[in-house]
Amino acid sequence: MYHILIVDDEEQIRTLIRKYAEFEGNTVSEAGDGMEAVRLCRDHPGEYDILIMDVMMPELDGFSAVREIRKFDEKTPVLMLSARGEEYDKIHGFELGIDDYVVKPFSPKELMMRIGAILKRSRPEDLEKGKDVVHLEGLTVDFTGRMVSVDGEKVELSPKEYDLLFYMVNNRNIALTREQLITNVWGYDFYGDDRTLDTHIKLLRRSLGPYSRFIVTLRGVGYRFEA
Repeated sequence: MYHILIVDDEEQIRTLIRKYAEFEGNTVSEAGDGMEAVRLCRDHPGEYDILIMDVMMPELDGFSAVREIRKFDEKTPVLMLSARGEEYDKIHGFELGIDDYVVKPFSPKELMMRIGAILKRSRPEDLEKGKDVVHLEGLTVDFTGRMVSVDGEKVELSPKEYDLLFYMVNNRNIALTREQLITNVWGYDFYGDDRTLDTHIKLLRRSLGPYSRFIVTLRGVGYRFEA
């Protein structure tokens, strides 16, 4: 199955997640703070299939730990745990490139379903298949190089922003329902809610600058990339 790294300063939380993860056949490693998590990820590159990261921890908080890990590991999925559910915290996490955000207290069963949804999600290369570079006015989308430029300036997107943009560009000028976007970008068994999609659309629009106008909201339906 999968190798999961649980990062939380509360031993009871780590024990609870470990119990459910190992019951489903996964291998589990633990870290009690952000510093230890960064060290483990640096010393064992490619070892972990997903990181379960608490936000509030001593030594180094979860956001800072993810920021450090992303300097040398841009691919390993991260699910963030937090006792706070403010939109600001969620947006901050998604900007760092996390894949999901779960507020404590949580259902262990739902947590494992979210982990499974992340790990089974559609691979980015499937979204990019068949097209190389698309130029839309001053917006350039390079599928092969996984790069996006706005008026000649490269912009950095989170992994999920790339996936969302690539899917919408591949299906531009087509009305895409919320269900279609969630299914094809996050995976058919994603257990989040519509607000996750809306948050990423907001972040993507911010990243695209003047070309945010290409993303048109279809009330009661979803979105259309109109270019």
